[in-house]
Amino acid sequence: MKVLTIYLFWTGRGSKRKANNKAETEEETLVIERKRCAEGVRDALLAARPDLIVVLNPQKPRKKSLEVTLVEGGKGVCLWTGIKLGPPARLKFPEPAIVVAALEEALKN
Repeated sequence: MKVLTIYLFWTGRGSKRKANNKAETEEETLVIERKRCAEGVRDALLAARPDLIVVLNPQKPRKKSLEVTLVEGGKGVCLWTGIKLGPPARLKFPEPAIVVAALEEALKN
């Protein structure tokens, strides 16, 4: 059986912080929303292919976007990237069905 690994890279806002607590709370909320997006994609991928190994952020994440990479035999194939998409920021985060379709297409080749 082949082992496939999916890497999900998600990030929050930049490192700038506001002085008041309200701004820090909003910033943390944005991070949680983006993490939920990554977790939603992970759940969809595992539902489609339960034999996958899905890893969230094995390295320092990129800023303000999501990237999904399939690693097979030491070689990586980008399934989806939101790095050059947007604004608005919602374009940088895919619907889980789009990533699952990209995974199925990549596995056919």
